Amino acid sequence: MGFAAPCGSSPMLIERDDPLESLLSISRRAAAGRGGVAVLGAEAGGGKTSLLGEFARRVDAGCRVLWGGCEALFTPRPLGPLHDMAHMLDPRVAALLGQTAAPGQLFPALLNVLQDASGTMVMVFEDVHWADNATLDLVKYLGRRLSLLRVMLVMSLRTDEVGADHPLAQVLGDLPSSAVTRLTLHPLSAEAVATLARQAGRSDTDLHRITAGNPFFVTELLASHDVAPGALPVSVRDAVWSRLSRLTASERALLEMISIVPGSVERWLVRALMGPQADAAVDQCVARGVLLRDDMGALKFRHELARQATLERLPMSIQQTLHARVEAALSQAPAAGESGVLARRVHHAAGADDGLRVLELAPQAAAQAARLGAHQQAAAQLATALRYAAQASDSQAAQLHEDWSYEAGLVRIDDAVIDARRRAVDLWRDLGRMDKVGLNVRWLSRLHWYRGEAEQAGAHADQAVRELESLPPGQELATAYAVRAQLHMLHDRFDEAIDWGRRAIALAERFGDVETRVHALNTVATALLNSGRPGGRELMEESLSLALEHGFHEQAARAYTNWGEHAVLFKDFALAERLLAEGIAFDTRHDLDSWTYYLVGRQAQLRLEQGRLREAETIARGVVGLERLTLVMHLPALTVLGKVRLRLGEPDGLALLEQALQDALATSEPQNIVPVRIAMIEAAWLAEDIDVCRERVAEIATMDLGNFDPWELGEIAVWHQRSGMTDPLPVSIAHVPVPRLTELRGEPLAAAAEWSRLGLPYEAALAQMHATGPGAEAALIQAIATLEGIGALPAAMLARRMARRLGVAGSLPKVRRGPYSTARQHPLGLTRRELEILSLIAQGVGNREIARRLVRSQRTIEHHVSAVLGKLNAANKMEVMLRLRSEPWLLSAEAPSPEK
Repeated sequence: MGFAAPCGSSPMLIERDDPLESLLSISRRAAAGRGGVAVLGAEAGGGKTSLLGEFARRVDAGCRVLWGGCEALFTPRPLGPLHDMAHMLDPRVAALLGQTAAPGQLFPALLNVLQDASGTMVMVFEDVHWADNATLDLVKYLGRRLSLLRVMLVMSLRTDEVGADHPLAQVLGDLPSSAVTRLTLHPLSAEAVATLARQAGRSDTDLHRITAGNPFFVTELLASHDVAPGALPVSVRDAVWSRLSRLTASERALLEMISIVPGSVERWLVRALMGPQADAAVDQCVARGVLLRDDMGALKFRHELARQATLERLPMSIQQTLHARVEAALSQAPAAGESGVLARRVHHAAGADDGLRVLELAPQAAAQAARLGAHQQAAAQLATALRYAAQASDSQAAQLHEDWSYEAGLVRIDDAVIDARRRAVDLWRDLGRMDKVGLNVRWLSRLHWYRGEAEQAGAHADQAVRELESLPPGQELATAYAVRAQLHMLHDRFDEAIDWGRRAIALAERFGDVETRVHALNTVATALLNSGRPGGRELMEESLSLALEHGFHEQAARAYTNWGEHAVLFKDFALAERLLAEGIAFDTRHDLDSWTYYLVGRQAQLRLEQGRLREAETIARGVVGLERLTLVMHLPALTVLGKVRLRLGEPDGLALLEQALQDALATSEPQNIVPVRIAMIEAAWLAEDIDVCRERVAEIATMDLGNFDPWELGEIAVWHQRSGMTDPLPVSIAHVPVPRLTELRGEPLAAAAEWSRLGLPYEAALAQMHATGPGAEAALIQAIATLEGIGALPAAMLARRMARRLGVAGSLPKVRRGPYSTARQHPLGLTRRELEILSLIAQGVGNREIARRLVRSQRTIEHHVSAVLGKLNAANKMEVMLRLRSEPWLLSAEAPSPEK
């Protein structure tokens, strides 16, 4: 299928010098080790392939150009472009493709091949507007990593088919803007069209008006030599039909057969369909410029528009017959069961309206697409099969609904996905397959949870357990227990989470289900940690270790998230620094974007707790400003942004908190709701609105305080006391952490000392503000100094008002005029010199050149680069680039002056 380099006639390029030079310039940068991505857009027939062919001919001799394309199949081939060029890549990559290896194995292997290549590699992906999800994942994976490689990725697309909501637009938005060059080919001018007409010895009368400067249309019309003046075809279709009418019968038969196959047609397939006598017709069509032939002998129409116009001439009955012939020929191919061929077979079986064949092939193609991460294409294959559900057995139809709901649910969760699960439940119940009923009911619980429908999620989880407990125990029951445990944990019902989680662990161990065991260990560990009980850390370490050992990337990300979050909330900042750094680096390395930004939000929370307010603001604003993050994944950063803006005295702080509360309430999870409600209590207290403060404390006191973690409970109890409420809280506070308990016992200065020891200056200052007696004046002075030092102006001004009421205002330092200047520190602790070097690394500058620019020895620069890698928890510069793509604010953050 691959086009190593298009051969055959091609029209002269005109008005394309600038985009051609841009492509050549990018290739030269790639040859110098600064790879990049070029996106070439135009309307259909706009000359993209012709330009790329000229680029391939003129690129430097040291560049190796590989071609692949996406095709207009009903459901695209997974990794179609990579399959096309596989024979020109390392045999290891071709072998992994043949094995339908998972992206986690395939993509790094391809990256290694590109890194080890002796020259510059130019990879051309044509027609990516038809790309499958696996190809888009590959584009994102490579695009994020090319800036330090001698690799250029060129993608062509139809601009009129890629809108803002197209998956490709989202992928391109995820790539580093500095690495992507967008080129657009505009229609030819009237002067250019006239020039082409003169060169063809034809009149240009009305030619530009009819074609609107579309290069393909112009070429087709100029090829219509027998068209009388004043009778020009008015469409591409008419022009193509006019040209076909002048061909011999054997040439037309060949083109009609090939038109049924999107993309290119292998030489063996042409012979299988047409016989060896077709060779003469092939040669004639290539000579006429109707077909292109690559150096492997594969054929394709010079343009997709010509193929579609040829196909449209055929009656539907003829098309179905041709589809059936192609599918039958493909079924005899040695690779008939491989993913690339299987997707084509489904396309032709559906085109032939052969329902039984589709029911046989489509589930196989879906399974292969899913293994490659092309879940949208897997769902599309299953949807094709579901069109023929009336011809399927009940068990086959039930499995199709079940599988389609799973694959489609990975892309979106709408009513259709839930209805398919319910249909599967009904069908399996009629068949007496209660194990399958339990499985699908458990998935209904999961789907409702993803949609924020907590009540339905819990009800279905309970039903799944009941259904499965009526059967002999097995892996599915273990998974149902694990889901039940997780739902309890997310709602702070820790006793129930631990109980159900331990049941899941026992069953998972019994049946060798490692992933369910990893999941349940994490849930139980989180419940133990957040309820202040022993044993949680050991279980979390076991969960993380098993996830890393078995390559369960999502489970490892969940472990880093839950454990790192706990370390922040429970003020173990040394552990939090380590886990957040490792977790963010892990998530970034594996392109787990949602998990990355959730953890980055927790990093912003850590900086807030440490009193590094401007750093917290920078990080949180960066995450909140990102598009396409789910509500849950951006919520920690939004909550921090509201709190930090409140503490800095910015007017939008309360509005941001109100937005965060609205989002948190949608999740129905206390872990999201409680921090925002506590922040709004603080807002009322800072404004000295004691009535609102009490109302908000009373509101949060109606929640199930018995299931709150001790730090949250302690904070609520302190605000209850600070607001002067006399009614006791309906829960014991004997086990809240020491700094909270100390203030509750009337020892705010001792509490402040404990907060300082833990590294929370803002909390220490608030405790000092509540000191009474002889030490109150000194405590207020210290609190004001601390608060003004970190930029927490509302609290500082409140402390000054309190001092005036105590009659000690004369002892306070004067209020500074003008903006406050707070000490700044880079969020990751980079010095100014290291930040300068990080900026140069981001530009793709090597160590030797960095040393030259900064007038330092290369050994000194190597030490600085090593320090940068360490602080970003990156193994190499490529991982640094990945971090900067995820967290671009790391380059714009301030850093202290370098050491003298």
